[in-house]
This record gives sequence, C-alpha cells and structure tokens, in this order.
Amino acid sequence: MNKYFILCLLISLGLDTYSQNALYIPDTLSGTTFNLNVQASTKVFYTGYNTPTYGYNGNFLGPTLLINKGDSITLNVTNNLSVATTVHWHGFHVAPMNDGGPHQIINPASTWSPFFKMRNDAATFWYHPHGEGKTEIQISKGLAGMIIVRDSTEATYKLPRKYGVDDFPLIIQSKSFDVLYQIATASHEDSIMMVNGTIDPYLEVPKQVVRLRLLNASADRTYYFGLSDSSNFYLIASDGGLLAQPYSTNRLRLSTGERAEILIDFGAYNTGKQLYLKSYASELPQGIIGADSVGTSTITISEGYYGNHLNGADFNVLRFDVVAATANPIITIPSSFLPLIPYDESLATVNRSINLSPDTLSAMSGIQAYVDGPFLMNDKSFEMDSINEVVYLNDVEIWTLTNSTMVAHPFHIHDIEFYVLDINGNSPPPEYSGLKDVILVQAKDTVRFITKFTTFADNSTPYMYHCHLLHHEDEGMMGTFLVVDTTLSGIKNTNKSKPFKLYPNPASSIIHLEFAASLTLRAQLSIIDVFGKIVMSETIKIETNDIDISNLASGIYFIKIHDKYSFYSYKFCKL
Repeated sequence: MNKYFILCLLISLGLDTYSQNALYIPDTLSGTTFNLNVQASTKVFYTGYNTPTYGYNGNFLGPTLLINKGDSITLNVTNNLSVATTVHWHGFHVAPMNDGGPHQIINPASTWSPFFKMRNDAATFWYHPHGEGKTEIQISKGLAGMIIVRDSTEATYKLPRKYGVDDFPLIIQSKSFDVLYQIATASHEDSIMMVNGTIDPYLEVPKQVVRLRLLNASADRTYYFGLSDSSNFYLIASDGGLLAQPYSTNRLRLSTGERAEILIDFGAYNTGKQLYLKSYASELPQGIIGADSVGTSTITISEGYYGNHLNGADFNVLRFDVVAATANPIITIPSSFLPLIPYDESLATVNRSINLSPDTLSAMSGIQAYVDGPFLMNDKSFEMDSINEVVYLNDVEIWTLTNSTMVAHPFHIHDIEFYVLDINGNSPPPEYSGLKDVILVQAKDTVRFITKFTTFADNSTPYMYHCHLLHHEDEGMMGTFLVVDTTLSGIKNTNKSKPFKLYPNPASSIIHLEFAASLTLRAQLSIIDVFGKIVMSETIKIETNDIDISNLASGIYFIKIHDKYSFYSYKFCKL
C-alpha cells in the first residue's frame, strides 16, 4: 500500500477524534532577565500517540517575551538537547555576537547569555533556531516563540494590548506527520494546520476591537489571510512596527518569517456568531509555495506538492466565537499613527545587488533546479568561514533583489530594517509601506529596498541574509555580511565587493594575492585545512604577495586574512 495513502488515512482517522480545540495561548515572560531552557519532550497531537517534540520551557513552542524598548536585557539560553542549537532574535537590532545566527552555537549542556539594550520600536518579533543545516527540523519540532516589544509611543494610542484578552498571539504553522505521527520535514506534505501548536483551534473573542499578532512560522508555506465573510479588517503594523495609518483590506499575504498586526472589529457581530480566519490560497499567484502550481507545465515542483490538499485551496485557519465584550473595551480604530519617513534615495552611497539563482551544477537535473533547488545567493552557497558582503557603518544602501528562479523566496536580512522602494519598478502596495525585515520576491521579480546600517560594527563576526524557506536556508541559500566601522582607521574601502584577488585557483605551487589599497599596511594570513587545523600562518603586506603552497597536500583549504578592522575568508584547491 502506498505510504502516502497510509499517512493520509491515519491522519484522517486521527482528525476524526477531534472537534474544535480551544486555542492555546503561550505563557509570558517579562522583566529584564529571561531564562529559556531548550528541551526535548513529547506532545499528544493525536490520541494515543506521543510525538517527539522540542520546546522552550515546555514541550512545544515557547513563552511570549514581553520587552520594553530601552531596557537592558539578559537572555539566558540553556541547551538541554543532545544536539547543538542556536537562538536568533528575528528582527532585533543587536550586535552580531548577540544575533544568534549560525556563528553563535550553543552546544549541549551549555548556556548562552547575550546581553543588550532593546533598541527596536514596539512591534511583533520572534525567536527560533538558526543553526547551519538544522533550522527546519528544530523549528518544525517546536522551537519557536513570539516576542512583543512595547514602547512609550505605541502606548499613547487607543489600541488593544491586554495579552490573551483582546491582544492575541497567533503562531501559524503547517506541519507534516509521518505514519508514526512524528513531525516530518523536507517535504511539501504539510497538510496539517495548527495555531500556537493547536490543531483545529477556536478562539473566543470579545464583541469589540481585537488585535491579532500574526506570525508565519511555517517551514515554507505562504498564507493569504482573510475572514470567511470577506469583511474588512485593519492592518496596523508590519515586521518593524506601526504603519503611518491603518490600512483597511480584506486580504493579507504573509510569507514565512513575516509578521503583521491586524485589528478586527468584532463589535459588528452578534454574540454567538462564528466565523473563520481563512487562507485564500486559491488566489495566490503561481510560483508561491501554497499556490496551486509552482513551475511550468513541464517543469514542476516535486516532493508531493500537488498531492497536498492545502495547495491552491481555501482553508480554515482559526475559528472565532464572538462572546460578550470585556470591561472598558476598545471600540474604535485609530485614524493614524506617527508618519514614516523612508531614507531618500539620494543619500545612498552603495547600490548592492543580490541574485537569487538555482544551483544547476549541484542539482540532479539542471533545469529542475529552478523549482526544486538547491538555490544560491549571487551564485554562492553558504560557507561558515566566508564573508560575502562588507558594508560600512552609517552607510545608506539600496539593495536590489532579483529572483532568477521559478519559485518565490522570502528574503530576510538580519540587523536592520528596510523600506521597500519598488517592485518591478512600481511603487509597493500599502501593506509594504512600513519597516520590513522580510520581503517575498516572486519568481522573475526585482525588488529594491533602502536601509541604513547603524549602531553596531564588528570586523570579524558577520550577520546573515537568506531565504526564509527553511529547507532553502538549510541547503545553503544564505550569505553573510560584515558591518565595518571605517572611522576607526580613517580608511574606507573603495572596492567593497573585492578586497583582494586570489589566483590561480586551483593552484599547484604558488597562489598570488593582490590587495586593494584600502587595507591596513599589514595583515595576518592563515591557511586552514578541512579539519580546522592551521597549516600555515604569516604576516603579509599591501602589495602582491606570492604564497608558496608547494608543501601542502592536495585538497581543499581555507585562506583567512584579517587585520585590526577587516576579516575575509576564501576557499581554494591545492592540486
């Protein structure tokens, strides 16, 4: 019997044991010290089956962190798993050593304690693993949690903000279960919807204005949210916080990693009314994961995509049951918030391009790579010891993202937030008018955004940019960038993308290093083998350097060059 038939049968039988389930609302942690224990556990999603899971301070997902802007906070993360993990504070403007990317590994039985001042404005953020090649499995098994940042400006508006009463966190995920009811990854058979870890959820909402904080924490699915009666709601905030004014709409697209805050006026409904938050996936454009098709009639996405009943269909996400209003309810929608002023394009000193492309050499079939991957950033796959881009503190930059594949990619950048300038030369829609840290780049589209790199510089520890489709990220669709403070040395690199040339590569006896004139007078060179052993180390100068590698055994090596202000790493092959 086909294993996928068995899976669907078992899941159908399991679902028959359920009616609607009360939505689980995660507990909260507040203050200035937050203790998070990463742990393995189990959870009963289906009667009679204990599904292995991960969680923060519990068996699945994690508590919602409530943080005030301006507070200096400490996050003590203890890894009780048998494998390494990381915790990335998605959307936070923090130093790279506190960012929680793949370079900040937390080994088993270890505690990582980043300490920093909260600089972000009031908004909805989240935390999740970001380990090299481990992100999808760890998030899918339960490692995710919401963060709510509050500030004095947001507090002046008449908005719902009573957590779990009129202000609700909604962590939305689609899951795939195997025949043993274990959470599966690396497939498009994510046909089970859950919110806050609850399958078939319902939420009692008071007859008044309610705030929903939407987080798409799925592995790769994009949602097109709307109410079952297609009435309008109000988008008030995107990734980086409040918009300039509420945007009235009846549809909202949210790709993986994106957040949105919406207001729904349930005062317009009678007590006892039931309606649904739905995903109108039938309206998604081709090429977006969750739409009815990805690719072409002859080049189609694989791994069971077209057998998943959610793809291209309209489906319920959460049922709302309208109940009596609370005391002192919010009954109006604000007319406006503070104006948002994007950076002027004339201030940009750098125009940087990132091409999202297929890895046709690594893929089983070159043309099939355009829909199934692996995928690359500027024709490069992620390497832990490489720096892909060097940017300069306080520079305003314009980044141009071009998607050369047949599938949409949600592009996420760490450290900063950005304003979308245009999409295919056209002004962005109203939902993209605010600050963002994730933007969905559809197939064959070009997106430009503008940003400024402020506050933090580190000449050796990088930040990340990557696709937020988790298996794309795990397969290497990720790059690194350093933020360098040029005021320390008084020297600024005029050739930012190529600080030096290394040739020939491969080489048999001599490699040549030709430096740009922007580096300091002396730098340290190290050559490291694939086992991490330093096999050569010497001081080099600004000029063409001939490095004798004739005594090295044949194989792959990493050459690292750093001075007081810069760090670069390249891979070469010794013949």
